[in-house]
Amino acid sequence: MDSIVSLDNLTHDYGNHIALDGLDVKVPAGVTGLVGANGAGKTTMLRILLGLLHPTAGSVSVLGHDALTDPLSVRALVGYMPEGASLPKDQTAADFVAYTAQMAGLPAGDARRRASETLFLVGLEEERFRFLGDFSTGMAQRVKLAQAIVHGPRLILLDEPASGLDPDGRVQMLELIQRLGSFGINVIVSSHVLSDIESTCDFVVMLDAGRLVRSGPVFGAHATPTVSVEILGPLDRFTGALSAAGVEHSVEHTRVSIVADGDEVFDMIRDIAASTRVGIIRLERRTLTLEDEFLGMTDV
Repeated sequence: MDSIVSLDNLTHDYGNHIALDGLDVKVPAGVTGLVGANGAGKTTMLRILLGLLHPTAGSVSVLGHDALTDPLSVRALVGYMPEGASLPKDQTAADFVAYTAQMAGLPAGDARRRASETLFLVGLEEERFRFLGDFSTGMAQRVKLAQAIVHGPRLILLDEPASGLDPDGRVQMLELIQRLGSFGINVIVSSHVLSDIESTCDFVVMLDAGRLVRSGPVFGAHATPTVSVEILGPLDRFTGALSAAGVEHSVEHTRVSIVADGDEVFDMIRDIAASTRVGIIRLERRTLTLEDEFLGMTDV
């Protein structure tokens, strides 16, 4: 397969509200971030991938299976961590995760063994016999993650897994997601916190009001290096010279962001400024983050 998830003109509406608007996306193997503001359509997209919602139009393929006509085959291969509270308070973590493993088809003995191993993996080995009603938000999120991976799925869908967590809990959850990726498990993680996606994911799908803004590799720790130049004088002469030289750049008011790395970029900027007879008010090196890109491509 070239992709683990393929969306073709995916559209879904709730009456007059269009939640997803003609999405064409191919998601590669690895850890993918699904980002957008609250209400952008992220949860709707995840539910369609699971076959829990049928889109108004378009087609959906998950791990080579049609999510609309063959949802059971999809769910057999996928783990899902919902966003909201969904745990039974009167069960222990061990009992609940073992139950979900049995629901996925594991024999009772194997289900209990896998539940214990999975709870150990998410850091709940000492708490696994406590009742879920006594768990903190962070512990509950780990149990939800455990039930999503206990049956060994090929793809895991995580809906806002760090929601409601304190800073330490958020870091620990992101580290768990990174570990899953290192094990070769495919993950799609939904979040409205772009820095979380940047530090965790290899690929990103950006949504804004149901529309696809961008899909492609994440900058992550290797964020795109840029040099920001504030110009005094005819801006079009300076940017025209950049374009003629084949230099990738963007413009905001009197500031030009040039995508480049290495110290030689400063010599180039000096020479172009001199040849176009413009002044330089400010010159600084910075990195273009997902947040910069998202804000530049949407009305947020």
